[in-house]
Amino acid sequence: MERVQELAATTEADSPAGRPDQTEPALELLVHGVGGTTPEEMLGDPRTVRVTGDDTAAVFRRATDVDAESRPAGQCTGPIREAYVWCNLTSGNGTRALWLLLLPFMVVNLAHWMRPTTRGHTRSVRFYGLLVRLAGLTLTVLLVAAACEVALDLAAWQCAGTRACADRHTWLGFLSPAVSHDSWWSRPGRRLALAALVPTALTVLLWYLSRRTWSAYESQQPMNRRPEPEDETGHSSLGRPGFWYGRRLVARLRAAHTAAGLLTVAAPITVSAAHFDRGPDGSHPLATLGTLLETALAGVAFAVVYVVCRRGRSENRLDQALDRRLVRRLPLSALLLLALSLLYGGWSRPGWASSGRLPGDTAFGGIALVQGLLVIALAVVAHLLHRTHPDPRSAMRGLGGPAVAMLACALGGVMSGGVSQRVSDWLDGTGTSIAGPPVLLTWQASVIPPLLVVVLVLCAALGHRTWRLRRSELAEVAHDYPGVREDRARTARIASTRAMATLTDRGPLLVAVTSTATLLLGAGALVGAFTTDRTPERAGEKTQAFVHGTAQTSQALGSWLIGLGFILFVTWGRRAYKDASARRTIGILWDVGTFWPRAAHPFAPPCYAERAVPDLTWRMATWTRATGGRLVISGHSQGSVLAAAAAWQLKPAQRRRVALLTYGSPLERLYGRWFPAHFGPVALTRLHREVDCWRNLYRLTDPIGGPVHVSCDRGPQVDHEPPLKDPLEYGRTARHPLPAPILGHSDYQADPAFAEERERLLARLRPEVPPQGSSGRSSA
Repeated sequence: MERVQELAATTEADSPAGRPDQTEPALELLVHGVGGTTPEEMLGDPRTVRVTGDDTAAVFRRATDVDAESRPAGQCTGPIREAYVWCNLTSGNGTRALWLLLLPFMVVNLAHWMRPTTRGHTRSVRFYGLLVRLAGLTLTVLLVAAACEVALDLAAWQCAGTRACADRHTWLGFLSPAVSHDSWWSRPGRRLALAALVPTALTVLLWYLSRRTWSAYESQQPMNRRPEPEDETGHSSLGRPGFWYGRRLVARLRAAHTAAGLLTVAAPITVSAAHFDRGPDGSHPLATLGTLLETALAGVAFAVVYVVCRRGRSENRLDQALDRRLVRRLPLSALLLLALSLLYGGWSRPGWASSGRLPGDTAFGGIALVQGLLVIALAVVAHLLHRTHPDPRSAMRGLGGPAVAMLACALGGVMSGGVSQRVSDWLDGTGTSIAGPPVLLTWQASVIPPLLVVVLVLCAALGHRTWRLRRSELAEVAHDYPGVREDRARTARIASTRAMATLTDRGPLLVAVTSTATLLLGAGALVGAFTTDRTPERAGEKTQAFVHGTAQTSQALGSWLIGLGFILFVTWGRRAYKDASARRTIGILWDVGTFWPRAAHPFAPPCYAERAVPDLTWRMATWTRATGGRLVISGHSQGSVLAAAAAWQLKPAQRRRVALLTYGSPLERLYGRWFPAHFGPVALTRLHREVDCWRNLYRLTDPIGGPVHVSCDRGPQVDHEPPLKDPLEYGRTARHPLPAPILGHSDYQADPAFAEERERLLARLRPEVPPQGSSGRSSA
């Protein structure tokens, strides 16, 4: 590795000041897609050498190409091939299984980046980001509140306070007044203080994961360059100098969310104790102290909301400043209030006994109401932004962000309700000894069956449409392979694969229907819980038999389904902890979901692109500056998204020395539709104009990749037309004596068109462009 770096430095120092000739070296930089691969597979050589990078992400070459830059002119018969391997950014040791806990946070973070394309309207754009950040804050409170419900309410308050439940769980005996004969720990406030260690530990774990992953993945600074004029960088915000380095925002949000979690733990202890102190058996001094503590909790909570609302991202420059006082003092203040709350709640109070539930219905209902209002407000802002610059290709006419935010809130509700319901069933074997979880959580579980019915009906409609499309594809397959003997089974398999691949384009419809049904059913559950204060089964006892039976069935099915989901979730997490292949499967999910920086939620899984994009940018910039040579960055699937993002980060003069070759690319099909503000038609068209050339390969059988729909009067069109054949041969031939497989999203390099397009890109790169001079060196 040191040898390659020395050669690069020597080449840079000795690079000619004049114009390069045709003997300049050419570099092909390969970037793999989701799921990852090995450098040996990417380079087609069992002997590879890491030339730069570390165990997390690195660039590899074939062993025979290590000293390619120092060879005499004419000895290189083809481009130097390098492979950038980044799969360890999303799959690694067993701790990655903990990332499953962060799924709602990841989804709400995606909603931040789904805002519609707009021109101007800076205040509306900032307000959109503010609403998503507030929705993310409610998810943190909801998760910690679920842990409080399990530990404080169900275990310490209800089960330990009921002899029948405590007898079945001997580990709770020392907390039970009846079993332990009124021991020191059996006082209600002390039980709550001890149980508060569980949600406090969860909050500390989230803080630790966020801080650790930032240091490991996202602390790589992009090239420090000055902002360029708007007419040069207006193609996409991904080209701004500070887009991939949000240190200050993540630190501020981490402090605010950590404080919010600690306050969520302190609130039920303080409110419960203060409620008793204000009663006839309470103490006036303790009641005054409780009021002061509640006021202090409300004041710090206001500060948390203010911090979340106050500042968004700074992308026009590297935001390296850090609000150290805020980042340190806000969590410490919340931790101090938590300690005072534990001391206050644990104070001796004769006559205080636990009965019923803690005031959880109001808390969970308030969270659900705030989330619904935030989603509605977000939809209004997104609609107004979309109207300013309509994009017919954007998902759900610009409402993709609010829909995804709704799904994030639903995921948080299902996870919190599932954990509470399962723990309640485990503690209360008879179903009669304790009151159980809040009524609202039971109502939310009961709306899952009707939601599944809606989804299943929609899936059936999509399946019928796919079947009809398959019939029309049968004729298209015959047209694509003329002059061959027809095999009906072969034709049917190809047509079915093509029809199934189009289901990706129906994703916006599925998300729209699911999120709308979730919002309406969630609102119905909220109204039902608040108006009846009973579970659906008991609320329907005095109604008609059909209504009562439906409510009873829905509640039973909902409880069963949410329990099954909880078991599958735990099983998957345990398997991922022990099995590397299962972690890689989870890593594929994160490949898609964690491309974007943590702008709305600091506890979301880390953004691998904040490491990968600077890596690729530095590699391309140093190569073009040092050698003046040609460069083709070749990206498959998600690798094409990283390649485009890295190209946007280059200086304009460096972009003109780079060609893009993308294949199986979701740039327009997924990112352009769901993230129109960053990958919309304007951004992709300008990228085509600013790089030397761009070619995109796709297949009709590919469910992920597709055309980018970029047209430009300069140079060849981006999309390879017609689409690549898949399979390469319809039947057995002399060249393919065995049946050719249907490749779909994989093995694009096996197609002869791949090598042809790569050679055309290398030949097209203009050799007359002079290499970067001293100005290029200063930018690195």
